[in-house]
Amino acid sequence: MALILRKRRTAIAAALTTALLAPISATAADASSQQGRALCTARRDPALAARMSHDIRAALSSRDGSVSVAVHDTRTGLFCELASGRRYDAASVAKVLLMEATLRRAQDWRRGLTAWERRKIRPMITGSDNNAAHRLWNDLGHPYLSRFLRRVGTTATSLGPSRLWGLTRTTAADQMRLLGVLTGARDVLKPTARAYGLRQMADVRRDQRWGVPAGMPRGIRAHLKNGWLPRAAHGWRVHSVGAFTGAGRIYRIVVLSHDNPTMAYGVRTVERVAQAVHRGLNKGRAVGQGLTPEDEISEVPDGSVPDTADDVGPAS
Repeated sequence: MALILRKRRTAIAAALTTALLAPISATAADASSQQGRALCTARRDPALAARMSHDIRAALSSRDGSVSVAVHDTRTGLFCELASGRRYDAASVAKVLLMEATLRRAQDWRRGLTAWERRKIRPMITGSDNNAAHRLWNDLGHPYLSRFLRRVGTTATSLGPSRLWGLTRTTAADQMRLLGVLTGARDVLKPTARAYGLRQMADVRRDQRWGVPAGMPRGIRAHLKNGWLPRAAHGWRVHSVGAFTGAGRIYRIVVLSHDNPTMAYGVRTVERVAQAVHRGLNKGRAVGQGLTPEDEISEVPDGSVPDTADDVGPAS
């Protein structure tokens, strides 16, 4: 009998060791590490914060990969953060930084945008044109872009090396700050410049309007920019950042991810989080945009980083 008990204890110990050593996804690790505190807080609506914390966790509960989330709603004072300090290759969401820095430079020089700048900004944002982004990146230069990031108050964004703007490292928290330049940081851009920037992001072409608009109700307008880039390390980066206006409110959603096996998988992860946020903030309002059908999601990269740059180290 003693021998049988010893064998059972050995088997149980082995099973526990196997379970403890088994790898878990970064999302699961993030969710478990957050169990001790709420993902969301809202001084004016604690019940909303509790529901949103639950719904974001639920949206990510069965998803693999590394995911970071940041949300802010001005009406309720809601803030949500999940792994918001993790760094990612920015891919095409770096284009928001390029647009804002160009707007700020014109303001510094006490002039409006030149015709050349307008011809670069609009296709860069609405169609994710990489040639336009290259031109603005080179024209602005690292020193000016670095000064702009300091002015905005980013804490963990670093510019890509040389001409590789798509390898700018960023975080969900810093992307929230950059969105805030267009929706609330009045000391960075004047109202006309903010309105111009939001208008470009509202006009993103239809096939690039996946991501954070998913679940958005009618009467709300999305101002967004996405990034979608596979690399040898960390698989597909799939990012979506957006500001939402209308119905007397402004709110922002940032979802960054990597380690996605396909672009479609990453898009669905982002959209599940977005659905939860829109549903929580707009109770009782009819949904105007659903999930993007998988057959409408292209697996073609955004081209923000050339294939030859794979020897450049991945984000930490």
